[in-house]
Amino acid sequence: MGKKRQPFYRIVAADSRRARDGRFLEVLGTYNPIPKPAEVKLFEDRVAHWLDEGAIPTDTVRSLFTQVGYIEKLHSAKAGVDVSEIELKTSITERHKKTRKVKKAAIAAAEATAAEEKAAADAKAAEAKAAADAKAAEAKAAADAKAAEAKAAAEAKAAEAEAEGGEKAE
Repeated sequence: MGKKRQPFYRIVAADSRRARDGRFLEVLGTYNPIPKPAEVKLFEDRVAHWLDEGAIPTDTVRSLFTQVGYIEKLHSAKAGVDVSEIELKTSITERHKKTRKVKKAAIAAAEATAAEEKAAADAKAAEAKAAADAKAAEAKAAADAKAAEAKAAAEAKAAEAEAEGGEKAE
């Protein structure tokens, strides 16, 4: 509804087999985005009736329901909580629309964060590999030292035995 540059929307229950702007079953509320903050009016009893009948709200209508507090009230009612004191908001503040520059900046920031995280993970992996290599080199050096010590001990024993053998022969 509305006219050029003055949008006004009706929240309706419609049959999914009908045309988008075709005949509808019932008006459930209105949404006027022109005043700041935007105005939303809901006929709660009729909305509840159609949701109980199995109606599925569109993403936009679900967002409006959430912003005015209807979804929270509906869940509380289903949980058995007294909802007579819960009042729905009649106005909502709209988010700032993201321009292309803002979107590009957000994407660049996300990519930079991902690159930093990858670099940190790579550095951590390289550090872990270096530590493992150092540990392996240390273990090899210890094994080589042990082998050299055993070899020296064996040579010393052999030299001692040869020296004793040489003294007996004289």
